[in-house]
Amino acid sequence: QVHLVESGGGSVQAGGSLRLSCTASGYTYIKAWFRQAPGKPREGVAVAYTGTSTTYYADSVKGRFTISQDNAKTTVYLQMDSLKPEDTAMYYCAADRGPSVASRSLLPERYNYWGQGTQVTVSS
Repeated sequence: QVHLVESGGGSVQAGGSLRLSCTASGYTYIKAWFRQAPGKPREGVAVAYTGTSTTYYADSVKGRFTISQDNAKTTVYLQMDSLKPEDTAMYYCAADRGPSVASRSLLPERYNYWGQGTQVTVSS
């Protein structure tokens, strides 16, 4: 079992920045950030593989969000810049211990472990 603890959410004006953190209690093969706005499905935002520098991003956040990990690869960060009101959502950290095809990396069903979520609100 892997426990994920997130922090760093909050409220910011459009154009501002926030940094989310997620610390895992054990080894994970892959970590990701998802978000879910009210009435919308959960959306994959960014992915980082523990053993490599490989990352993936949703088109909606490319060039604005950056996913990174600490040297111990237990904590994953999501630096969110140039935030827009449409970025408002509950943000969730997700992780898994096993490999899978890269095409599934932004799909929520690919992940077995989830954090409790942290709210991000961007005002116009």
